[in-house]
Amino acid sequence: MKEKPMIRAFFDEPTNTVSYLVADLATRNAAVIDPVLDYDHKSGEVDVRSVSEILREANVLGLTIGWVLETHAHADHLSGAPFIKAKTGAKVGIGEHIKDVQRIFRPLFNIDDLKTDGSDFDHLFCDGEIFSIGNLNVEVIYTPGHTPADVCYKIGDAVFVGDTMFMPDYGTARADFPGGDARQLHRSIMKILALPSATRLFMCHDYKAPARDHYAWETTVEEQRQNNVHVGAGHTEDEFVATRQARDATLAAPTLLLPSIQVNIRAGAFPAGENNGVRYLRIPVIFKSQG
Repeated sequence: MKEKPMIRAFFDEPTNTVSYLVADLATRNAAVIDPVLDYDHKSGEVDVRSVSEILREANVLGLTIGWVLETHAHADHLSGAPFIKAKTGAKVGIGEHIKDVQRIFRPLFNIDDLKTDGSDFDHLFCDGEIFSIGNLNVEVIYTPGHTPADVCYKIGDAVFVGDTMFMPDYGTARADFPGGDARQLHRSIMKILALPSATRLFMCHDYKAPARDHYAWETTVEEQRQNNVHVGAGHTEDEFVATRQARDATLAAPTLLLPSIQVNIRAGAFPAGENNGVRYLRIPVIFKSQG
C-alpha cells in the first residue's frame, strides 16, 4: 500500500496563494511547496511571518524539511524559499524549463548579472523525474502553458497543480504571460485529468468564484472533469483556447508581477545591494503615447 502524505495548507489572503507543508509521518521528512514571502508593494517592506508559520508547524510536528518545491516562477507573490533554506538547509527545486523563463525576462529587465542556466536553484526537475520525501515517492509532471516552466508534483494520491488550474467553479489559469500558450495549457490540464478519478488536486490559488462565499483549494480529478467551467465535460481544445484567450485579453497584470518575476527567477533572491547597501527592484517604464 502506498504511503499517504500528511498535508497542511497555509493560505495567504493578500496574494490568494496556498502554500503546503507535505510530510511522510513515518520518517518525519517533509517538503514545503510554493512558500510566500510577505512583501508590501507600497512600502517595499519584507516580512517572513508566512514562512515562519510553516516552520513553526513543522517544528511542532517534529518534521525535517528537506525540499522547497516551486511549481513555477510565480508572478503574484515573492518566494519564501531562501528563508526556509537558510533555516533548514532544504534544497530548492523547480522545473528545468525555468531556464527558458530566465532567458525571456533577462532582457526585459536588463538584468546583466542574472544567470540563465537555472543554477540559482539547487535542483532542476525534468518531466517524469521521481524523487523521495522519506518513504513518499514524488513524480514530477511537466505542465507548461501558464508559463513555459510549470510543473506539478504528484505525491501519493495528491497532485499539487500550481497555477495549471483552479477550483472547478473558477476554471483555469491565464496563459498570456511571455512564453505562455493556451493550447499548451489545455494539453497540460488533460494530462492531469487523465489521472485516476479519486486523485486529490491541490490548488496554488483561490479567488472565490462569484457563487462561493469561502476559499477552497482541494478538489479531485473527477470533480474537475465534470464541473470545471473551462475544461469540464463537453469542452473541446479549440473552445478552451478561444475562451481562455478572450478572458486573458481582459485581465490586468498581477499587482506584484514586476517584483515577483525579478526575485523568483533567482530562486527567491533579491538583487545584490548597491553601494549604499540598499537592494532595488526595477520597474520598466513603457510609454504608450507620446502625445
